[in-house]
Amino acid sequence: MKVNPQNLPTETFEWGAIKWFVSPEHTAKPNVTFGEVILLPGKGHDRHNHPDSEEILYVLSGEGKQMVNDEEAFTVCAGDTIYIPAGVFHSTYNTGWEPLRLLAFYNPGGAEALLRELPDFRKLEKNEILELVRKMK
Repeated sequence: MKVNPQNLPTETFEWGAIKWFVSPEHTAKPNVTFGEVILLPGKGHDRHNHPDSEEILYVLSGEGKQMVNDEEAFTVCAGDTIYIPAGVFHSTYNTGWEPLRLLAFYNPGGAEALLRELPDFRKLEKNEILELVRKMK
């Protein structure tokens, strides 16, 4: 099955956006979830865990800090892979000037459903464009 990202919704948050390429929500019975995460400069995804799913993150571009298992955060950049066992707390923050782009993989899939319960969640349909707005201080 070929997946065209243009035909999928985008999930947005105060910290960035996610496009799930393969997920139980819109793919015929997958056992995994796979997608691209974009963290905006200076933003991040706070400490959380996925009780029943392990996660793999692969950094496509940008630079950030990754915390795993409440240990000291370490720097991540393009080409780095991070493995997070099921139930382990973790967080990811963009420390650079450009978007931090990651591929995210959950096994088993379905852990992404909890993101939709966050107060800043907004779903953009396939024809909606994500707008980035610069705040003036």
